[in-house]
Amino acid sequence: MRPLRVALLLGSTRDGPPRPLLGRRVGKYVEEAIARKGHAVDVVDPAVVDLPLTPFQPHFTYRDPPAPLQALAETFAACDALVACTPEYNHAPSPALLHVLNHFGSSLFSFKPSLIVSYSAGQWGGVRAANALRPILSELGALPVSAMIHVPKAGEAFDEDGAPREDADRWAQYADRGVAQLEWWATAAREHRSKVDPTTGSPAFTASPSQRNAP
Repeated sequence: MRPLRVALLLGSTRDGPPRPLLGRRVGKYVEEAIARKGHAVDVVDPAVVDLPLTPFQPHFTYRDPPAPLQALAETFAACDALVACTPEYNHAPSPALLHVLNHFGSSLFSFKPSLIVSYSAGQWGGVRAANALRPILSELGALPVSAMIHVPKAGEAFDEDGAPREDADRWAQYADRGVAQLEWWATAAREHRSKVDPTTGSPAFTASPSQRNAP
């Protein structure tokens, strides 16, 4: 099987404590879980991506997009699958992750599957944020696989290098289930896209979402 290219979107711009940040610990673990399968991972870290909060202007509205925005668009366009790794803020996905996603339309993500990873310092592992993220990814066309990866007490679960402090085999088995689903769907979608252009019957809107409206 030809390796996939996976975009791993981290979800925090928080500056600690704790250090290293929980999101980067979890992100490192997920990155390694994907790499174990032989796939390439492009990590998108909103803490180092220079996207201003205001004024907000989506990528597709520019004639000449700013370089950081264009680089992100090219990363997402080239990927076969997306992994969204979010903390939970007030029972919701992180503003940093949503800020990145909201700069782009579905044309970059459609017909590519996604995997949701969530984490928290508490006992629930960000599950409520993960559930809230599902319809957002679906709207972008990056349909989430059924398995999700939830990491409760992330600071205790993983060390500073993103390695499990205990139960490494169980963590690997747990993570591999989600990665395996992502791998299966991404491979199938990529192979079919090479034979049939999915935008022929379902074109992406190019000017306004109203292009999808009923007459």
